[in-house]
Formats: sequence, structure tokens, C-alpha cells
Amino acid sequence: MSEKVLSELADKLAADTIKAMDALGDDRLYEQVAKVLGASSQTSEEAFLTCIRIRLAERRGRQFLTDHVKAALEAKKQGLAAPEARAPGSDNEAL
Repeated sequence: MSEKVLSELADKLAADTIKAMDALGDDRLYEQVAKVLGASSQTSEEAFLTCIRIRLAERRGRQFLTDHVKAALEAKKQGLAAPEARAPGSDNEAL
């Protein structure tokens, strides 16, 4: 099986799993899906977990950006300086 097919299948399963997680309110469902995959294909499990991590990280990053832009626009509207973008739980030294 080609790397491209593996990536596409893993990403589709990751997207579907995240939808199910949201619908069910179960933020750890992906761990069980990964176990099922790992029982028959460690390669598939690793590809799936990579896709899950990427999608969840993108979601957190997008939410941070949305919240920051909203706060900055509100500050601008009130004639205030825009707040500094600060990642939660960081001192921003790595940003």
C-alpha cells in the first residue's frame, strides 16, 4: 500500500473520529480507535495518531487565533491597544 493511500485513510478516519468525539462528548475515543488499529497494523495506528494530533493541534491553534483576533478588534473598537498574543500556559519565549 502506498504512503499516500495510508495517509488518506488515516486522515479520513481521524476526521470521522473527531466528529464522533464531538457528538458523544468523549475526548478520548481516539485512544480506543487507535487500539483497534494497532491490533492489526501498527503502521496504521501510528498514521492515525499523527493525523489526530495534527487535527486537534490545528483546532486549538485556530481557537486561539479566533479568540485573540476577537479581543484585539474589541480593544481597537474601544480605542485601546491590542492585547499581546500569549499562548495559554506559556511564557511566550518560544513563540
